[in-house]
Amino acid sequence: MAGSSHGHTPAAWTGVTIAIIGFTVAGAFMVMAEPLGFWAGMAIVLLAGVVGGAMRAAGLGMPKETHPVHKTAPVTREPATVEG
Repeated sequence: MAGSSHGHTPAAWTGVTIAIIGFTVAGAFMVMAEPLGFWAGMAIVLLAGVVGGAMRAAGLGMPKETHPVHKTAPVTREPATVEG
């Protein structure tokens, strides 16, 4: 979406970066067959959501009034006529 600022906030970038680190850790430990490390990576992924949400609540996310509103026009069709 050209011109959209969706996701271009410090809260979004921080949350995504932490989530990528968590998935990387979990993936590495999964390959090494270490369940404890895998679950530690999943905990990091959950932490990403908590940190991103806290940063958004602290005002580092997109303000609610700037969210794009997608309105669709009602579809009107004329009845089909049979010409014969």
